[in-house]
Amino acid sequence: MTSATEQPVPAAPRLIATDLDGTLLRDDKTVSDRTVAALAAAEEAGIEVFFVTGRPARWMDVVSDHVHGHGLAICANGAAVADLHDGGRLLKVRGLERPIALDVVHMLRAAAPGTSFAVELATGIHYEPAYPPFHLDPGATVAVAEKLLHEETPGAGAPVLKVLAHHGEMAPDAFLALARSVAGDRASFTRSSPTALLEVSGPGVSKASTLELCCAERGISAAEVVAFGDMPNDVEMLSWAGTSYAMGNAHPAALAAASGRTVTNNEDGVAVVIERMIAERTRLPVER
Repeated sequence: MTSATEQPVPAAPRLIATDLDGTLLRDDKTVSDRTVAALAAAEEAGIEVFFVTGRPARWMDVVSDHVHGHGLAICANGAAVADLHDGGRLLKVRGLERPIALDVVHMLRAAAPGTSFAVELATGIHYEPAYPPFHLDPGATVAVAEKLLHEETPGAGAPVLKVLAHHGEMAPDAFLALARSVAGDRASFTRSSPTALLEVSGPGVSKASTLELCCAERGISAAEVVAFGDMPNDVEMLSWAGTSYAMGNAHPAALAAASGRTVTNNEDGVAVVIERMIAERTRLPVER
């Protein structure tokens, strides 16, 4: 792996795919003026920007003013594609079937006693009494996971985007490895939190697989994509993209998956690379 200043940027990148928390956003959850300018410059240069995040669409206000052109964002680790120009309306959903989600809950309860769960629906999040509460979602239903995943309550008919599993004592990576070993054939497991909080999606659903679908719709190949990330839920995307950068603050798995490394999120690592991309692009000979 090389640094941001050593790795050659692609000659003609067509799309930038960037994670948000720990990557594009600073630790205070803001987008710096430098990063805002870099995103605008990329769009001005004809490079599409996709925000690709584990966040649900309703938590995208922090960047909704900075998405240009298409207005799309990949949310919930690839389970949804949202239109930020239309209030976060979901255009595509790749959900987790409720019977599979229940199987996963039962498997994790048996393998890791003390695990508590939350259910992220297309309409909002609901969680068990022992699960760390979501203060940003005051309307959430609190009940055991089996009730939350029942077809009739809550959010009747709403697709399940992901299940979240929290353990108060296990090490985060150990919890992830355990979950994959006992239920990896039933669903996709990843994590993006510094705590033992797992994110469970449908089989084959990831940031990378949904990004690949969105790129295919635009005739964009992996070689024309530059990706940024910092956590295990970015690994597949960093591996898939033709050029990828792990942040200076990244998890070892993200560092291993990326082809390059930039500085930390608090040092505007995404902007540093985009600025260099734009500078390289302006030096290319004009095609006639």
